[in-house]
Amino acid sequence: MPDNKIHVYLIPGMAANSSIFDGIKLPSEIFETHKLEWFIPKKGMPFEAYAKEMALNIVHENPVLLGVSFGGLLAQEIAKHRKVSKIIAVSCVKKSSELPKRMIFAKYTKVHKLLPTGLVNNVELLAKYAFGETVTKRLELYEKYLSVRDKQYIDWAIDNIVSWEQTIPPKNLVHIQGEKDAVFPIANIKDCIPVKNGTHAMIIHRAKWFNENLSAIILEEGSSI
Repeated sequence: MPDNKIHVYLIPGMAANSSIFDGIKLPSEIFETHKLEWFIPKKGMPFEAYAKEMALNIVHENPVLLGVSFGGLLAQEIAKHRKVSKIIAVSCVKKSSELPKRMIFAKYTKVHKLLPTGLVNNVELLAKYAFGETVTKRLELYEKYLSVRDKQYIDWAIDNIVSWEQTIPPKNLVHIQGEKDAVFPIANIKDCIPVKNGTHAMIIHRAKWFNENLSAIILEEGSSI
């Protein structure tokens, strides 16, 4: 029996697990979703090597990759080694010139290496890194979402975000960005689908918007930028 479904692989943001996608519902008669999880990189592992290893978990031809934040960067890197039908980058950037000035500054000064990443078990601090939000409420919820707390992984992830190099986005990429994203401000970003009042964590807090729009975005021919 032929498999006529569209396979969508979901990649969470930095330090997050795939439970951030629990609110995302795509019509099961058309789509099948597959959640990927971060693994701890080997010491000094290049981002390209990590992307190739993560790609081994993708077992369907021409899938859709949907990545959030750092997961969106990873989706773009995976697509350099695996043929995919579409990349959907959420709360992300699609070229290094869209990174905020503080991250570009960090790239050249290495100031990000001074961040207290040894305190990653402090969920409030981790939420600040991962979501760009000061979390005072719903701490238990963020405890659930932000479960990847290995210092080596956090250091590696932050370094790869600020050092990411890409000048030309993939042609089959669709960029969805919140208008109130504090990590990757929309002011630096062109050619995206804006989400009103969307924050960096909008995949969680604006799941309704995604459930209303994501199917059409995936199915639309030529919807990439």
